Amino acid sequence: MMRAARLGDDVDDFCVKCKRITNHAVVSLLNDEPAKVRCRSCHSDHDYRREQAPPPKVDSRKAALFNQVLETVTGGAAPAADPEPVPAADGMAEEKTGATAEAGAVSAPAKSRKKSKA
Repeated sequence: MMRAARLGDDVDDFCVKCKRITNHAVVSLLNDEPAKVRCRSCHSDHDYRREQAPPPKVDSRKAALFNQVLETVTGGAAPAADPEPVPAADGMAEEKTGATAEAGAVSAPAKSRKKSKA
């Protein structure tokens, strides 16, 4: 049976500053459970996280912004890897030329928008 935590006890917890699980000292209690802890490596105080890392927030925002910019630049078209099949017949070569012309037409207004903002 596990005993109740006391002030100054050592517990393992995820440190947000060190970004890893380290030893912590209990600084405050709430209902016989650690509420605040102090990292013994970097001496920063934070809420007790029960050894769980916080979910990443920045990665989802970066991915959403990247997709938004990609849609703006490509005009909502398929990724660039799709319009480059190996031409097997003359009809395929014409489609590749047409896709390249469309890509050039789409990228030109994007460049002019960039210059007008600056």
